[in-house]
Amino acid sequence: MLKKVNLKEQANSLNRLFEYKKIGSFNNHMMNVLQAENRTLDFHVHDNSDEVFYCIEGEFDIEFEEGLVHLSEGDLLIVPKGTKHRPVCKSLVKCLLIELEGTLNAENTGGAYKNGGSE
Repeated sequence: MLKKVNLKEQANSLNRLFEYKKIGSFNNHMMNVLQAENRTLDFHVHDNSDEVFYCIEGEFDIEFEEGLVHLSEGDLLIVPKGTKHRPVCKSLVKCLLIELEGTLNAENTGGAYKNGGSE
């Protein structure tokens, strides 16, 4: 039987900040929920995968060389592969990340993503 996923419940189940929780996968893409606060990552590029940011709760910015895109609850942004960017989280945010398996690593997550996330 197929099971639905409630994004808010999954994000609320995280026990600590910057913990990536894999909630599903499709077509070699992984879906992770994350809670973050008071963190600005280094600029980075994903050469082989677009990246989707969906704001479940709170608000944050994605910074690009040419400026910021502000995301609030319910907003979704697709960052095309090869685009230099960095998330900027000043207050508590809960978000969904979707990207090609193998894209996330410790270097582009400020050291937070290890061993494929938690399930």
